[in-house]
Amino acid sequence: MNAVNEAMGYAYLVVIVGLLVLAIWAVVWSVRYVRADRMERRSIRQAVRISWGWKRLAQMAGLSVADKMPTALASVMNTDGNKEIKPRVLTPRLKVKPDRFGVIAHANCLPKVGLEQFQKAAPFLADAWRCTRVSVLPDKPGSVIIRGVRVDPLITPTTHVPTGKPPYDIATWDLGVDEYAMPVSVSLRDVPGATVAGLPGYGKTSCIVCFICDRAPSPLVQFAMADGKVSKAREGDYADLVGRFFAFVGDDLAEANALFKRLVQLRRDRSAAIKDLLGVKNMWHVGPSEAWPLVVLVIDEAHTYFRDHKGSDAKTKRLAALAAENARLVEALVKMGRSVGIFVLLATQKSTGDAIPTFIRDVCPVGMSFAQKTAEAAVAALGDDVRNWPDANPINLQDPAYVGVASMSSPGRVGFTRIRTPEVSDADAARIGAETAHLTRDPSALLKQLAASRGWDNWDDTTDLDFPEAA
Repeated sequence: MNAVNEAMGYAYLVVIVGLLVLAIWAVVWSVRYVRADRMERRSIRQAVRISWGWKRLAQMAGLSVADKMPTALASVMNTDGNKEIKPRVLTPRLKVKPDRFGVIAHANCLPKVGLEQFQKAAPFLADAWRCTRVSVLPDKPGSVIIRGVRVDPLITPTTHVPTGKPPYDIATWDLGVDEYAMPVSVSLRDVPGATVAGLPGYGKTSCIVCFICDRAPSPLVQFAMADGKVSKAREGDYADLVGRFFAFVGDDLAEANALFKRLVQLRRDRSAAIKDLLGVKNMWHVGPSEAWPLVVLVIDEAHTYFRDHKGSDAKTKRLAALAAENARLVEALVKMGRSVGIFVLLATQKSTGDAIPTFIRDVCPVGMSFAQKTAEAAVAALGDDVRNWPDANPINLQDPAYVGVASMSSPGRVGFTRIRTPEVSDADAARIGAETAHLTRDPSALLKQLAASRGWDNWDDTTDLDFPEAA
């Protein structure tokens, strides 16, 4: 009798603990539901509906398997040995998490129910879950991650408010979210350059402003700007950030030429000193520092500086000579600046060979394109393979709803990815520019200071700048 009473006491305790856990769970979800906005509340309800109906849906979608091996308990209960034991139907476990755009679900794999089967069932899951689209990607070994979006992230404009704090990793470029609202980023470590193309007004400059604002609070980065849309620093889209640039030039080809020469000389000085001052041949082996920062050269409306000028008069010949030399100078930076910490970001409307020479464009491993008007421009920006991915071709992004959406080849994924890039307001850009202007340093002066502190004075006094032969 005492044993029965003791067992009843334990059972009562288990029930109380279970009810307490359930009550805590209900409170947590209730608080989250109340604090959520309208979109996330819909996703929470969607997640609950998916969890409750999963076992039934999994069997209907072919995501289950019959286990004919009886369990030990079933074998013991079958005392006469003549009763046929029915096979168990196993379904993958599903853990669902809601967000503003839809749900993210993690599911384990079973024999004959793996990544391929989940991907084949994605259209059925999209219909059943009332999602615009569903993607299935491998997660950790033995599991998959299922992303279902109820609202199309590509046509949902997003804003970005810079924190004003240095990024954890300045070499990681957070671009935005893809068509499944999953974050997209690329590594700029050991990358010599990147190109951004697209029609005017579709997001190129906004993307670059966001890139600068996120890195401006870090003294490990110094910026130089060549903006071919303006004549003076106080004009144009980068006026609020001009205090964070150690150099700025407008559409004057001669001034741009002087800036490019200055940076080529910096590249040569760094190449001469890197082994003795950093102890390595590649800056990325130790990472940038305040004394040896990553130098980012932004060339917006790059065609301004490289366009081939036709004519026989003296002025046209002079402009043609400057443009040709500008191309050779930037080529030298892109081809030889990576290991010493120089990164070139080029933007233009149509990145064909007349806008960005192919001997520069084809060396930049990172390329993205906002809306394009012609197939020729799309191929120039992303390569010929984009023809095989019509859904991601930037010629399909000309709708006003796609302002801020770009296509690019995403590392780790086959084909091309469409990305919704966020917009930084003018007020936030001005705030970042004002708060970080005191961090601006001339990297050439920093190099001289570092060399002086180490007693190093083995500079290359050659004044003629040599260039690789243009392809």
